[in-house]
Amino acid sequence: MSMPACEEKLSHGEPTWFVRKKVFVMFANNHHGDGHVAVWLPTPPGMQENLIAASPETFFRPPYVGVKGWVGIELHRIGEHDLAAHILEAWKMVAPKSLLKPESLLK
Repeated sequence: MSMPACEEKLSHGEPTWFVRKKVFVMFANNHHGDGHVAVWLPTPPGMQENLIAASPETFFRPPYVGVKGWVGIELHRIGEHDLAAHILEAWKMVAPKSLLKPESLLK
């Protein structure tokens, strides 16, 4: 929530984070009984495959958005620092360029 223009709302019954009406993180609590307690977020091209190959117990291809390069992250398998880094990168991918200026990030 500390990133500029970040907003949390319920979407599809789960907490979801937006920047200027664009989703950058979705919480998924056992979505349709899949057994994952995770967040789903976008990744740069090619990153989804690399993360899943390197650590399949932590990362997975989520339904619906996985085809767009999003990755699921098992929350009990990742540390706070690493999770925060993934969330920040997702925010940067979705945020408008005007928010990516250094002076905007300091607010």
